[in-house]
Amino acid sequence: MGNAQNTKPSNKLSLTSPALPRGSDVWANASPSGLSAAKLPFGGKSSNCIGSKVSSGSAGSSVRPEPGGESCANLIVELREARVSKGWSRKVMAKHVGVSPQTITRLEKGVGTVSTLVAVMDSTNFMLTGLSAGKTLFEKLRNTRIKHGKSLENLVRRTGLSHTAILDLENGAGSVEDLLRLLAALAPRARRQAPARAYWALGQKEDRDSRFTPPDFMDNIYKAFGEIDLDPCAHELSPVLARRKILASRGGDGLSQTWSGRLAFVNPPYSCALQWLRRAHEQWSAGHVATVVCLVPVRTDSAFFHEVLSLDADIFFLKGRVKFLKPDGAAQQTPFSLMVLTLGANAEQRARFAQLAAGFWSRRRQPNDTDL
Repeated sequence: MGNAQNTKPSNKLSLTSPALPRGSDVWANASPSGLSAAKLPFGGKSSNCIGSKVSSGSAGSSVRPEPGGESCANLIVELREARVSKGWSRKVMAKHVGVSPQTITRLEKGVGTVSTLVAVMDSTNFMLTGLSAGKTLFEKLRNTRIKHGKSLENLVRRTGLSHTAILDLENGAGSVEDLLRLLAALAPRARRQAPARAYWALGQKEDRDSRFTPPDFMDNIYKAFGEIDLDPCAHELSPVLARRKILASRGGDGLSQTWSGRLAFVNPPYSCALQWLRRAHEQWSAGHVATVVCLVPVRTDSAFFHEVLSLDADIFFLKGRVKFLKPDGAAQQTPFSLMVLTLGANAEQRARFAQLAAGFWSRRRQPNDTDL
């Protein structure tokens, strides 16, 4: 947001379930001959996307519901659009996810594993709602099945999947096709969770990531933490003073280039703040930079925040709202609360900042802390 336009304003993904009559069950109510008209999760109607299969069991033959042509196509199209909206090539996406470009190409043709799908979903920062609580998608699937009293045998009959296929999905394996089948039977209303607002008014959507940290706020950063060696998400109009700036306008990419120096200041594009926090933690953990100071919205709902940042980061919750600078130089107050998240800051630096800025430092969670 503040100092860069490393990502283009993203079109929101629309992995939503179609509206279904209350209490409807598309698999239970659809006859084998009528499956082509049955609505599936993520939109669309069933057709020969991958093909129907017939499985046999002790209770006789059962028709395996087709995975859904438009449903599969919509999901794949949305994955591709999410990549394109970030300005990423398949090669860049593959680097972020840790797979080969060929794997991304295959996934965008509807061929791939759930593990790759989840990695791509994570890179575009969206989550599904309509499932029971859990740390991972797979844990949520298992907890949803248990919560609703669904036995494996019941899901085998309703989905046409084998026991092994369902257990694979609950343990982080399996195919995209099988995942869609399971969701259709287990959570037909599963949909993408609406992301928390982390941007400016809709009328400013095109330049919502072009807001710059005001000089008076930066003065407090300099006084408390010292001179800045690196701004990894810099912008040519930003007033941030740093020895090294990674500028997207000049082909730089702070999400892939190695960081360096004693102190890095990160005021990222807020439309993808979580990606930058992951990157900051990664570069700090690797020892490429000694201290990282991040100015980001107060977003504490991600698993990464609870499982990693709450243990490793010191967080200062700012009182009031910060007035950022627009590209035309005018000031604009943020429509959301902000926090200063630091990695590697010492006690003296934190004390100095607390004297300069209104707010408070939160207590870092300890590994042996238990939920109340």
